[in-house]
Amino acid sequence: MPDDVLLNKCEIVERCLKRIQEDYEGHESELSDDFMRQDAILLNIQRMCQASIDLAMHVVRVRALGLPRESRGAFELLKSAQLMDAELADKMMKMVGFRNLAVHNYQSIDLEIVHAIINQHLNDFRALTRWAIRHDKQDQDG
Repeated sequence: MPDDVLLNKCEIVERCLKRIQEDYEGHESELSDDFMRQDAILLNIQRMCQASIDLAMHVVRVRALGLPRESRGAFELLKSAQLMDAELADKMMKMVGFRNLAVHNYQSIDLEIVHAIINQHLNDFRALTRWAIRHDKQDQDG
């Protein structure tokens, strides 16, 4: 039986990816002056990161891999258990760091980092959803 929690988190990630692309593509140069667009993009990056963390925490719990002390710890446990490729886990841990900056306003967000995330790292989230769906299918196949 498919894991509804896992599939729901994947759907959230995919929906956020779509919204980010809709708000960004064709408006790249406007980002620095359009605060509504900035907020929409940052909110969807945050949601996408949170759904990714929730997804990782869920797999860690289902697999009884341990108790992460912080959000990035779930990806570390998946990497240590060799359930997730080290490169993907490391990229996701960096995104958790960005999410923490954005959510907790530790410092102002550098828009160059936002541009880099959109242009270079959205595929990392697609890779995560593909990993999760493969993981779910393997669990179903036994």
